[in-house]
Amino acid sequence: MQEKKLLILFEDNHLIAINKRCGDIVQGDKTGNSPISEEVKTYLKEKYHKPGNVFLGVTHRLDRPTSGVLLFARTSKSLSRMNELFKNEGEIRKTYWAVVDVKPDPVEATLEHWLVRNEKQNKSFAYRQEQKESKKASLTYRYIASSDRFHLLEIELHTGRHHQIRAQLATIGIHIKGDLKYGFPRSNKDGGIHLHARTIRFVHPVTLEQVIITAPVPNDPVWQFFEKSASVK
Repeated sequence: MQEKKLLILFEDNHLIAINKRCGDIVQGDKTGNSPISEEVKTYLKEKYHKPGNVFLGVTHRLDRPTSGVLLFARTSKSLSRMNELFKNEGEIRKTYWAVVDVKPDPVEATLEHWLVRNEKQNKSFAYRQEQKESKKASLTYRYIASSDRFHLLEIELHTGRHHQIRAQLATIGIHIKGDLKYGFPRSNKDGGIHLHARTIRFVHPVTLEQVIITAPVPNDPVWQFFEKSASVK
């Protein structure tokens, strides 16, 4: 079986962004699988002939079954600056695409819930009112296109909570294709879900230039259909 190649979306002396594949884990976990961060380190080590350890800082995370833009810091200075940007609401704009089973009504809205994370189930539950140990979650979705069976939503996150998009959409009766955990009836063949971190926008913490990084969708007929549909709109 051919090894899947690392797709670099952005790279300079301070940051590197890749297009994460479904199934990649961002950091090591109890599964013992090798994280994508190690693959990026190997790439940098080989490209720049670096002796010894390569520094690579994780600035944010994506769920294992999710694909899309994943950003790492190449220096401790840029990592601390990116951490600050991620802490401040509005400094980093993250847009996701989701293929779902129900066309929302209304076709555009902001959802606000209180999320409670259940560590044992590795799942988050969304509530209308504040709960004990809950965190506020906010996102805006916008309907883009439909196929004969599915619908494409563009989602902008205003907060970064555990399984936020999956939990909030499930609460209003909308399920992401392949996401068994949050109510979709069938899994995808690759074990992933049709949730893709499409774009990330921010002001570069060192050069102070505007950075926009967009990740091509996975090589999958459903995704390819929607990418074409979105481009003609």
